[in-house]
Amino acid sequence: MNTHLLPSTSWLKAPAHKVWRLAEAQRLLAFAKAAKRPDGFGNLDAKGQLAAGARAETMNTARMTHCFALAHLQGIPGCLAYAEHGVAALRGAMQDASYGGWFAHPDGQQDSGKAAYLHAFVALAASSAVVAGAASARGLLADATEVIERHFWSEAEGALQEAYSRAWQLPEPYRGANSNMHATEAFLALADVTGNTLWLQRALRIAERIIHTHAAGSGYRVIEHFDVHWQPVADYNHDHPADHFRPFGTTPGHALEWARLLLHLEASLQRAGLPAPQWLAESASGLFEAACQHAWNVDGAEGFVYTLDWANRPVVNARLHWVHAEACAAAAALLQRTGEARYEQWYRTLWGFIANHFIDPVAGSWHHELDSNNRPAGTIWPGKPDLYHAYQALLLPGLPLAPSLASNLGSNVTK
Repeated sequence: MNTHLLPSTSWLKAPAHKVWRLAEAQRLLAFAKAAKRPDGFGNLDAKGQLAAGARAETMNTARMTHCFALAHLQGIPGCLAYAEHGVAALRGAMQDASYGGWFAHPDGQQDSGKAAYLHAFVALAASSAVVAGAASARGLLADATEVIERHFWSEAEGALQEAYSRAWQLPEPYRGANSNMHATEAFLALADVTGNTLWLQRALRIAERIIHTHAAGSGYRVIEHFDVHWQPVADYNHDHPADHFRPFGTTPGHALEWARLLLHLEASLQRAGLPAPQWLAESASGLFEAACQHAWNVDGAEGFVYTLDWANRPVVNARLHWVHAEACAAAAALLQRTGEARYEQWYRTLWGFIANHFIDPVAGSWHHELDSNNRPAGTIWPGKPDLYHAYQALLLPGLPLAPSLASNLGSNVTK
């Protein structure tokens, strides 16, 4: 089989596929608007409604702010107001006026401290809102970068420290790949918005530690959990294997997400005139192949399982929508980078699976979770609160690998 495609054969260049993607993206946006609350954005149920007494959350507010900023940059009317609403919320009760940084909920309700994961999303939202021209976005960006510089970034470690108490005391004796992965995404955006390539160098240092050192040495399985000395903690959350953010074992969806981010990082370094190590592209391919080999259709049904143990056996068999969205985006990035037919095949297969199982044409949006028989479920992720993963997967294919998404859309609008 020919390993390269003629450009005309790829869905990435097919006009009808682009029309379908952008129409589906607008359908997701229309559904997500119902998440707006006076204090930010809350979590929608399976029918697209806020539960009685629902409250805003910082993670969802940051992600929605980012997405509505992207929608405005696409030229979709009315979306800038939603992005500005998110900026105002993030500069309001979600921000800790006493100690700096962000609570998980307005006014610190039910919060245990300050988490790097959340702050990475605030920085991403701020950078996208700046590109979109949202009011007060530059102030939010300045606050977010100051907190990351002061409290989370460790120059000695070349990565983010994980979490603190509210007053920036009691650092958690844990290091996580998940928060650092989203920091990598945020740092690519910060480099574009600020013009400071130091953010690219930091993103590369994170990728060197988590991927080039640990994942590459473990058969391109992403090790998620570490102690403060960056030694893997293999049994972390063994008794809580389906945790939302720190599940036991390996998470193939993160390998797929990292594959895409490594290619964005490579392209961003090249665009900035900085050295881009060869291992970035090699690791992107290795991560994608390992995830597909070990996690796709491993229990007799289509789809990627959520987690695997260290013998590559399924632990949590549920299929999550974000995993498949990231798989699509990774296949598109690898296809663009390599032109290899296998990535076109995966790209088509994945969109077919999403269309047949995740997209909900009746109630709207996408089912966020399927069981092992690919029936809608809600054990891990009830309802439909997330716009970020699916929306990005619909926008990224066909766009250049650099600059980052908001700057990419912004440059296309101004041409």
